[in-house]
Amino acid sequence: MEFSPALQCGTLIKRYKRFLADLSLDDGSELTIHCANTGAMTGCAEPGNKVWFSTSDNPKRKYPNSWELTETLAGHRICVNTLRANTLAIEGIREGAIKELSGYEELKTEQKYGSENSRIDVLLRSKDKADCYIEVKSVTLLSNDEGLGQFPDAVTTRGQKHLRELIEITESGQRAVLLFIVLHSGIEKVSPATHIDEHYSNLLQQALKAGVEVICYKADLCTGEVKISRKLPFYQG
Repeated sequence: MEFSPALQCGTLIKRYKRFLADLSLDDGSELTIHCANTGAMTGCAEPGNKVWFSTSDNPKRKYPNSWELTETLAGHRICVNTLRANTLAIEGIREGAIKELSGYEELKTEQKYGSENSRIDVLLRSKDKADCYIEVKSVTLLSNDEGLGQFPDAVTTRGQKHLRELIEITESGQRAVLLFIVLHSGIEKVSPATHIDEHYSNLLQQALKAGVEVICYKADLCTGEVKISRKLPFYQG
């Protein structure tokens, strides 16, 4: 996934109202940008962090600039735009970078499914295989100096619903996958954040026992391009 036009950068002053952030630019001016990440963004939004932002040509947008990347004071780079996780997942599947999800003939997005009226992020279909339902989640929470990334970074009732839906998929004989896209350069392994959302962690354990697959892939984060690079281990915790 390439950024076009090229990203611009500034220094974070503060993030507020969940969707907004103020930056200081090199010329001394200040700029308010949109933040697509509705999570806690723990460790990703500290004042003084370097921020890269994209610019939309949509004249109807009140805030045409969107927060894409952060470089922390510790030197870690993070993609904070959670919308990018789905784009990367789709690219990774189509290009064969996510090997566990290769070999399907058809890829659809945002298809309705489940008894709780969800929309699946990615649906893969092939004549000789069971349908594959994939929920994509971005991982940006670095929990310790040993490279442990955890999900979620805040209580997620939506994520809990998705796990229940995936369990139903496996019970119907189809394939269900929870795909973690790791968007933090310091993360080298992933586990559930039980201390943040114990109910989600318990549901994830139930999902694994029911046959839901958990797959983790890390992205390389450059200011010109972000792309899937390699698989990471998942620990049940």
